[in-house]
Amino acid sequence: MLFSKKAKKEEKLELLYPGNVKVGCDADTKENVIRAVGQMLVDTGYVNQSYVDAMVKREESFSTYMGNELALPHGVEEAKKEIKASGIAVMTFPEGTDWDGETVKIVVGIAGVGEEHLQILSVIAELALEDGAMERLISGNAAEVYEILKGGME
Repeated sequence: MLFSKKAKKEEKLELLYPGNVKVGCDADTKENVIRAVGQMLVDTGYVNQSYVDAMVKREESFSTYMGNELALPHGVEEAKKEIKASGIAVMTFPEGTDWDGETVKIVVGIAGVGEEHLQILSVIAELALEDGAMERLISGNAAEVYEILKGGME
């Protein structure tokens, strides 16, 4: 009885939590921004720490700048095993931050189990094309940004 194990029910993580939305961020280097948004994914329990290095590695081989002042950093394919649950983390830069010569105002770090990362990328890309959506994300407070993204993910 002393050593019996109770089966723990795995709690499914939400795709986005209000605490994973940081607005009004100051410009920084691209690598520092990727590491900061990646650390948010780690801290929430979506990924192992080594996934953050895989996000930086992805950026070295292929830019995650999507146009429209949006970057979607995510890990390389080999890092899929470091993802525990699908999730995103968001940082906004109202004054912009440099992304290899491009100005980025919204950075969404992505971790997707299996092929879920493609679905997440698609939803965010579609949202970015909606009239006024980018402006609302850039200028919104954390609660507004959370609601906009949460609504797009449902």
